[in-house]
Amino acid sequence: MHDGFASSIDEVHSGRRPTPIEFRVAGTMPDRWTPEDVVRIRSHGLTRNVASEVSRARVACAGGLEADRFRRKIEPDWTTRIPEGLDPCSVPSEVLRDYQLATRTVTFTKPGQQRTSLDPDKFLAEAGDRVSTIGSNNWTIAPSRTTTGRPILANDPHRAHGVPSLRYIVHLNAPDLSVIGAGEPALPGISIGHNGQIAFGLTIFAIDQEDLFVYEINPTNPNQYRYRDGWEDMRRIRETIEVKGEAPREVELRFTRHGPILHADNAQRRAFAMRSVWFEPGTSAYFNSAEYMTAKDWNGFKKAMANWGAPSENQVYADASGNIGWIVGGRAPLRPNWDGLMPVPGDGRYEWSGFLKGEELPQLYNPEAGWFATANEMNLPAGYPVAERKVGFEWSDPSRITRIKEVLASQDKISLADAMALQTDDYTVNGRRLIKLLEPVKTDDPTLNEGLRLLKDWDLRTSADSPAAALFEVWMTKHLGRALVAKALPEKVGAVLGTSDIAAVVDYLENPGSALGPDPVVVRQAILIESLNSAINEVRQLLGPDVSTWAWGKLHHAQFEHALAPLADDPTRAQMTVGRLAMGGSAFSPRAASYRLSDFRITSGASFRMVLDVGNWDESVVINTPGQSGNPFSAHYRDLAPIWAAGEYVPLVYSREAVERAARDAITFVPIP
Repeated sequence: MHDGFASSIDEVHSGRRPTPIEFRVAGTMPDRWTPEDVVRIRSHGLTRNVASEVSRARVACAGGLEADRFRRKIEPDWTTRIPEGLDPCSVPSEVLRDYQLATRTVTFTKPGQQRTSLDPDKFLAEAGDRVSTIGSNNWTIAPSRTTTGRPILANDPHRAHGVPSLRYIVHLNAPDLSVIGAGEPALPGISIGHNGQIAFGLTIFAIDQEDLFVYEINPTNPNQYRYRDGWEDMRRIRETIEVKGEAPREVELRFTRHGPILHADNAQRRAFAMRSVWFEPGTSAYFNSAEYMTAKDWNGFKKAMANWGAPSENQVYADASGNIGWIVGGRAPLRPNWDGLMPVPGDGRYEWSGFLKGEELPQLYNPEAGWFATANEMNLPAGYPVAERKVGFEWSDPSRITRIKEVLASQDKISLADAMALQTDDYTVNGRRLIKLLEPVKTDDPTLNEGLRLLKDWDLRTSADSPAAALFEVWMTKHLGRALVAKALPEKVGAVLGTSDIAAVVDYLENPGSALGPDPVVVRQAILIESLNSAINEVRQLLGPDVSTWAWGKLHHAQFEHALAPLADDPTRAQMTVGRLAMGGSAFSPRAASYRLSDFRITSGASFRMVLDVGNWDESVVINTPGQSGNPFSAHYRDLAPIWAAGEYVPLVYSREAVERAARDAITFVPIP
């Protein structure tokens, strides 16, 4: 613990220093970190597919596994089956209630206000959406493909928006250590940045790291479950939980050999537990960055990544000698006799047999193309032994990586400015694909014709001032999938399905099948017309009947609200809030800006962007949002937000000379061209 910070805490407790505003609002006092605090902070680690397993079981119960293709796209091509011994109808929607409580964002409510009750169906639907819409972009480019003659490495991780900012830009200096970039609270070191010799940036690589197990409970002892030919005792732990304003509560926690009991149904004699890599030693989220941030070359970086636990990552690499690379890191369970896509009986028939070795995960050094990029897509290389290793089958929507690859492949030489422009590129590949389907659509309805003309004349950019982007996003995200499911599935199945996967919807509409009847192309046209008409009516209600006044940024916006804002008085709440900022982009463009459908407020996206001139480090640029300070009354609490929203950057100076020069001169912003 830094002595200066520790003494500041003492001064607050003694009354010699004012209590920071967050603690005054919450009615608490600052305290020193303990090891238990670090262990408890796992929400930044990003969870995997256990919610999708539950959703898939419920869809299978309602209408068979075939119906699940509209909920989630499976990649690579794979046919999943209901595991032997599993009754999918035995998995209740509320099975993950405790998991939901443990992994959701911290929220507060006004004193006396009823906290919103948990909605398991909404949670499952939102968990599915996050797979498609939350992710990151990164790429590394060899000297032969850059205007600088040096590597360029770019990274913009997409996470939940918040204030104070999730990441903090810092330059750490110590004997034999000089590393600059961004880290996260409670994590020592830098996970995205460079150390003067190598550069590194990450995105999620979707290894399936969770499984839900279903148990038969002993009718004479609810603390025993069937395992192989007998009954096995659950491990039971009693703990005391302090509750503010109430007496402490004593609770019992129960564990099977696989993990914690999440839900029990004594009437049906069933219990459910989860196994996750999080319970394995060495999987503290992002902690292995403390190893690779001191690596000096590719071999050192590979060695550090071989021990990476969680979350599973695509790491791109570049060094001052001109080398580039990509390596996947993460603890990948070996499932000998199932694919991890559905819950399985916990009676011993389905067990992990270990983990893949680091060298069994993909990697690439100095690729022939001269660049490599990732965006959470399915990027297992051709020939990878999918059936043997079953790394994972649920990935992000491929539209971001499609655009990134198109841009990088189209340019002989790429500059730092080009990399910045690509990070804030708002082109939509999904728009290109769907509007092609609209080309043959004809109608006599003047309102629908106006909407069709708007989309057919569109430049396919989701810019903040675009009328067409407003219509397209409302159509694609709120109406199109719903209309397809209504035509393709019985109503009861559609109700269980929840939201549909945009990637699966677009794929199916391009190649409609028998679920739409004997003439699927005709039914597809009806789906397009009906859904677009509904979207036009919604945008007219939101923005008025005059199309010329529509703009995507009038709907799509960033606003950063402090978690404690509901507890604050009105003036303090206003001080703690940053925005509203009109924004372009979407969940499906490189300028990732995922939003909630209720009011189009951005919920996640690239709050941190970095473009590194590898070897000439002082020419690198970066941006964070909304600011570097956590104090709502500091100028640096919100000063980066408008710069970030405009797609601009600030220098990421590294050398002592450049740092001293920046301290003397005003920092200049670097606009994208």
